[in-house]
Amino acid sequence: MSNKSVSYRDRIGTMNDEGKRAWVYPKKPAGNFYKYRTWFTWFLLIFLIASPFIRVNGNQFMMFNVLGREFYIFGFPFWPQDFYIGVTAMIIGVLFVTLFTNAYGRIFCGWICPQTIFMEMVFRKVEYWIEGDRGAQMRLDKQEWNADKIRKKGIKWFIFFLISFGIANVFLAYLVGSDRLLQYITAGPIENLSTFTALMIFTGVFYFIFAWFREQVCTIACPYGRLQSVLLDNRSVVVAYNHKRGERQLGRSKFKKNENRADLGKGDCIDCSQCVQVCPTGIDIRNGTQLECINCTACIDACDAMMEKVDLPKGLIGYYSEEDIENERKFTFTPRMKGYAAILFVLVGILSGMLFLRNDVEATILRLPGQLYEAKENNMISNVYTFKLINKTTGSFENVSFRLLSHEGKIESVTHQNIMVPEKGLAEGTLFIEINKALLDAEKSNVEIGIYSDNELIETTSTNFMGPRSFR
Repeated sequence: MSNKSVSYRDRIGTMNDEGKRAWVYPKKPAGNFYKYRTWFTWFLLIFLIASPFIRVNGNQFMMFNVLGREFYIFGFPFWPQDFYIGVTAMIIGVLFVTLFTNAYGRIFCGWICPQTIFMEMVFRKVEYWIEGDRGAQMRLDKQEWNADKIRKKGIKWFIFFLISFGIANVFLAYLVGSDRLLQYITAGPIENLSTFTALMIFTGVFYFIFAWFREQVCTIACPYGRLQSVLLDNRSVVVAYNHKRGERQLGRSKFKKNENRADLGKGDCIDCSQCVQVCPTGIDIRNGTQLECINCTACIDACDAMMEKVDLPKGLIGYYSEEDIENERKFTFTPRMKGYAAILFVLVGILSGMLFLRNDVEATILRLPGQLYEAKENNMISNVYTFKLINKTTGSFENVSFRLLSHEGKIESVTHQNIMVPEKGLAEGTLFIEINKALLDAEKSNVEIGIYSDNELIETTSTNFMGPRSFR
């Protein structure tokens, strides 16, 4: 432990002794991990912003129109009838959170979460550009309001509003579609007042989150941090401080030249507080795993830079499990991690198979309720059915016909007209199925039916065919 007095930590890092908000001024991070995160963030931002505007076979790449019950994922259209795929995806999501967090900690928050991406890689960078680094921001907030402060704060808040407005528009494109969004923009806000009002509400929400609420989303609003207490164990790999190396027998102490800290019993931590100053949630990683820690790796870069300056080994803070630290070993992929990764790989493979093997047409053929079979001439038995064809694509199916695949017989539509299933629509009707009595071997037989469009098989389905009890 440190040779300094230690007080019990009974509040979150963004709260002061009076219980009020303690504003966090993180120092601008720099280092290898920050560089990797920046590259990865650019990829995610491009994907997030471009997805509603990319077209695949005429379909929007990603769209989640809940009110219109219309969904596009990777250009494939989905409908309420595909609910089972959504349930499977939700199950995989729960397993992902459980297994991945148990093995790798809160890595999602630091690298993928939209809150972290926009806050740390967009809004925070604007803040550094206008107001300067940690010290400059603290001095600016403490000084009285003058022309310089008004100018900097005004420019920052205006840019924050523009970015929030842009995010709200992208969000709207996911909900209603990019084509409709462009129509709204062309027509102007007066012609679409209700939509524009909703857009401004979302803009206000995003502005509030990123301009004021900020890291409190992770420490107060998001339940994921609190799940760590039940999902993490001493084998979970998280961003952690190697307390055995950092403290040793005498704890932390300031750096002095030409001293052998290991021989003296001093820890490698020189108590520079760089890891605290760079933390976007205002915690001290040296206190151990905390719910506020989003595993953003900023403290790793700061500590490594300081260790390099004082000629001590890097890695005092890094990706470790408690077992790694206690046993003084480096990070390794354990059998449990490999097993969890294999499970997730299989589940994602199943979901991908369900997505790509999903049929473009959903066919339902049911016997008309309350109707018995009808005996016709030439020993034929007839049943009447209703059919419903749902087209899940953006193209229509022309000249739709039905054919028996399991039995010899014929199918006739009541209308005797060419059936057309419109794009993203359905076709309904009534049809008769006739089968020779000699081909039936039970009172209720299962028959398979093929649905064709211009003689191309587009779907198969099955239904029950009723016949007489005596067959011979």
